[in-house]
Amino acid sequence: MSTMTTKKNKKKDVWLVISLSILAVYGLFLIYPLVKLLFQAVYVGGKFTLEHFVEFFSRSYYTKTITNSFVVSSCATIITLIIGIPLAYFYQMYEIKGKTALQIIIILCSMSAPFIGAYSWILLLGRSGLITQFIYNLTGFKMPSIYGFNGILLVLSLQLFPLVFLYVSGALKNIDNSLLEASENMGCSGVARFFKVVIPLCMPTILAATLLVFMRAFADFGTPLLIGEGYRTFPVIIYNAYFSEVGTNHAFGAAVSVIAILITAIIFLGQRFINSKFQFTMNALHPIERKQLHGWKNLLVHIYCWGIVLIAFAPQVYVIYTSFQKTSGKLFVEGFSLDSYREAFKNMGRAIPNTFLIGGLALLIVIVLAILISYLVVRRNNTANKVIDTLSMIPYIIPGSVVGIALVIAFNTKPLILTGSAAIMVIALVIRRIPYTIRSSVAVLQQIPMSIEEAAISLGSTKLQAFFKITVPMMANGILSGAILSWITIITELSTAIILYNLNTITLTLAVYVNVSRGSYGIAAAYATILTVTTVLSLLLFMKVSKSKEITF
Repeated sequence: MSTMTTKKNKKKDVWLVISLSILAVYGLFLIYPLVKLLFQAVYVGGKFTLEHFVEFFSRSYYTKTITNSFVVSSCATIITLIIGIPLAYFYQMYEIKGKTALQIIIILCSMSAPFIGAYSWILLLGRSGLITQFIYNLTGFKMPSIYGFNGILLVLSLQLFPLVFLYVSGALKNIDNSLLEASENMGCSGVARFFKVVIPLCMPTILAATLLVFMRAFADFGTPLLIGEGYRTFPVIIYNAYFSEVGTNHAFGAAVSVIAILITAIIFLGQRFINSKFQFTMNALHPIERKQLHGWKNLLVHIYCWGIVLIAFAPQVYVIYTSFQKTSGKLFVEGFSLDSYREAFKNMGRAIPNTFLIGGLALLIVIVLAILISYLVVRRNNTANKVIDTLSMIPYIIPGSVVGIALVIAFNTKPLILTGSAAIMVIALVIRRIPYTIRSSVAVLQQIPMSIEEAAISLGSTKLQAFFKITVPMMANGILSGAILSWITIITELSTAIILYNLNTITLTLAVYVNVSRGSYGIAAAYATILTVTTVLSLLLFMKVSKSKEITF
């Protein structure tokens, strides 16, 4: 009897050790940096002070940036909902020609680095842009400026509506077709059914997508930096406050970072409260079957779906085109060549292997941690594991630049110096991008009955063996879905990486940014094209491995 008890305790201790180890990892690489960030903001010269917070809120130059960010993020979120919800509805309800290609392009619109979208729209609609010059030469009409608020709104809206599409598509797949048939039998069809039945059923997902889009827009760093000009946003101010505007006064930059954490936390908690009022679950015994439209309705649906998507994807196509143009110095000239690619491999060739080595290692760690955390959250729901679940979501709501600054503050002095190393890049990417894989893994694990593991244990397996040999393979699709989103966001990460990188750890996204800032647009286009190809191949690999023609989150 005592031997059996000892064995049971050992089995329990394995998961206890894993739980404590994950808590220690989060404590070292998330809580400790954030505490150091707060300490630097409020302790100056060994004395407690709020002078930097007072300085920030007393100067309209800084407070205006918060208003600007809220305005542009709110407008972008509304536009993404207006575009993304009908797009998802048409995609799931009706037969669309080339729907697999359509979805891949939609994902590509979202998964490229945001500042690449800004850069490509400048090439098209900037002062000397292709479309700007064409319209002016043809009609004499001068296009409105792409710079400032209008440009940021355009780029963010076309960049982020795919997130709404993916989330709402997933929700629509869970709606039972009998509900729609019942509403139609009661005389509620078409537009009325969309607003009275479909939208309420998808409301929890729509709210989740709204938060994700708003947070992504609010934290975006590259777009306003490239296209904002006089329209200053909060993330740019965070970066400037710490690295340039106040020189070596890092305490002010830390204070601005703390303000960013407080703002995003309030937004997140507010959304969670609202979302709690709409919580319910759906399970489609009879999933929606796509219908074939005919006549003008079919034409309009195709024009809407493909029109929106092609407009959003056009800048990336043009960037790919310019990557093959000849250049003279930094200027494009007539003709085509591979000079931009040769220069790309010659000047920053290490950016490509770095992207796969640093990103690949980060992804591997993300997958392993996400699997373990999802088990702890779902199967061993205690206080410690609830803390782990909460800690895993903190980086989801904090701007990337703040995470980068916190890591620099924490690990630029002894006893643990990581600043400038590949290790700190990997740590930052894991912390920032693990929430996607955790959430999708948790969602799938919740649908797998515990009785399957219990049956394996009764046949002699340990809990660890039952989980890894039986449950994890059943979670494969959920893990893959989260992993692909984590991977693509890893290779397109800018806001954290720009603070942590050096020439030895530069990645593709950073190489694009560096060359755009230098005006080397041909080389930037070459790197951006390599990123796009990598994303396409990642999506195709996901579809092949998961044996799925569709991706939803």
